[in-house]
Amino acid sequence: MLIDPYKVGMFKANPYAKKTEIKGNLVVVLEGKLEGRNLQLITPISRALLKGEIHELILTDEEGAKPGVKVQAIAYLGFFEVTTGGVMVSGDELFLHNQLIGTVAGFDETHMPNHLNIVIKVPERKSGVELGAELGMELICRQKNNQG
Repeated sequence: MLIDPYKVGMFKANPYAKKTEIKGNLVVVLEGKLEGRNLQLITPISRALLKGEIHELILTDEEGAKPGVKVQAIAYLGFFEVTTGGVMVSGDELFLHNQLIGTVAGFDETHMPNHLNIVIKVPERKSGVELGAELGMELICRQKNNQG
C-alpha cells in the first residue's frame, strides 16, 4: 500500500530546509483571464523541474489557493523554459525580471505530460500582457526568505 505523506498529513511543517533557485526564461507571453477554470491543485507541495522543460504559469488572487484545492479565477502569464532545474515548492517566491510576482500556490496536472500548470498566488490577477512580460524575460523561483 502506497502512502502519500502529504495526503495523510505526516508533515507538520515544510520539510524543505534549503534548496537552490530555479531559473528560466519566458518563451510565450499569454493574455487572458478566466472564471470557473476549475484547476485541481495536487496535494503534494513540490514538483521537480528539469533543465529544458517548458511549463505554464497561471496566476490567481483566490485567498484559499493551496495544494489540494480547486482554483477558479485565473489569469495566464505565459510559458517558461527551465534553464536551471530544481525543486519548486508551494510558498516559494516567483520573480519576473527581478520583480516579485507572487508565491507558488500549487500545481495542476491537466496537461501532463506535455506541461505542468504552475499556479501562482498574486495580490491582483493580471495576464502576462498586462504585466508587461516580454519573451526572454528571466524568471527566478526561490525559497521564501532565502536571498541565496
